[in-house]
Amino acid sequence: MPFLREQLDNGLDIVAETNDSAVSTSVGFFVRTGARDEQPGIEGVSHFLEHMVFKGPPGLSAEEINRRFDRIGAAANAFTSEEDTVYHASVLPRHQAAAVELLASLMRPELRAEDFEMEKKVILEEIRMYDDQPPFGADDRCRAAFFGSHPLAASVLGTVASIEPLDVEAMRAYHRRRYAPGTMVLAASGAVDFPALVESARRLCGDWEPAPTADHRQPEPPRAAAQPGLEWIVRPAAALEYAVSLTAAPGETDPDRWAASLLAVVLGDGSGSRLYWSLVDPGLAEQATLGHQDFLDAGLFVTQLSCEADDAADLLAQIRETYALAARDGITAAEFEQARNKVAGRVVLAGERPRRRLFDVGLEWSHLRRFRSVGETLGIVESLTLDDLHRVLAAWPLDAPSATVLAGPAEQGDGAPAASAPKRGEA
Repeated sequence: MPFLREQLDNGLDIVAETNDSAVSTSVGFFVRTGARDEQPGIEGVSHFLEHMVFKGPPGLSAEEINRRFDRIGAAANAFTSEEDTVYHASVLPRHQAAAVELLASLMRPELRAEDFEMEKKVILEEIRMYDDQPPFGADDRCRAAFFGSHPLAASVLGTVASIEPLDVEAMRAYHRRRYAPGTMVLAASGAVDFPALVESARRLCGDWEPAPTADHRQPEPPRAAAQPGLEWIVRPAAALEYAVSLTAAPGETDPDRWAASLLAVVLGDGSGSRLYWSLVDPGLAEQATLGHQDFLDAGLFVTQLSCEADDAADLLAQIRETYALAARDGITAAEFEQARNKVAGRVVLAGERPRRRLFDVGLEWSHLRRFRSVGETLGIVESLTLDDLHRVLAAWPLDAPSATVLAGPAEQGDGAPAASAPKRGEA
């Protein structure tokens, strides 16, 4: 599956992994902007802008956009994260040009004031709904405690306090700065006609002006938790207690990111892991998982637990003991082999789906200007050894003091797990 790349004179990169055996085409614009790029006072603008993009460019309404996607049978969507905003569509190959044309038009929205005020109400309601459903904002609050002043502490949704005073001119300025050709990638995967893709990009995007002072993200050194300790979000009506705990892990540019992901599968995968067999399978917890999340310049081990409120302290202590035992006695060869097979299978299965492969190709190129084939990724996974996992266990201790937030009916002090600097947070 060849990888192809072209760059327009204005700096827009066009990349594609083509697959002659595919029967669908996936295309997307990857904008290198997210919550970490927002200045104080405009937190949440990246996600808000994602909503506004679908209100349409000049002369095209939101309703007509939806109708045009429907006419070509497109599966289209978008998402915003801490580091990216992505707009994508999957279509039959004969509709490639139409899909690119629609997506390109969205990248230059009109940002009408009346649409802005109406959509602001939707965003504020989304923030309130997010805080009213499990885990009741515990993940955002935990990340803020962990990262402290690092840009990754910001919430993707923003807050009521940041969204309410936001005005449309601030959004327009943010769009001009962050949606410049130099911070965007047009990516495609599957049954891609690459010459036609480049021609579409030249016709539709070639006149986009580069930002005079392109806001290229600069990585910051990873750091440990700013305030390791406990916070509570008290929700008396909640049926379960939810806990989120974060410790430092390898970031995207660290070669140990792959071993960290494999270690998380061994200890806390949703099935067949140590946490699953010790807590979930016997019915002690509804959920008990460990995941690895990597960013450009930092990484996280994310522990998540949901259980009866009275059991939270004991189960968190049991999770920490599971991590300490792994650090002391290591991972068995059988556990390692099972986890490596799981991850290898997931790599291959994802690689067979153009829509899923689009995200790997687009994000990798947007972040690192690098392409890695499915075979290369599989080779990395299969080259991992037990020593690699043990090195990560030693370098990134999972049982180190962590940022932890509990959300649910439990009050502070109700059998709370031992930790430093406990704090009370009412939501």
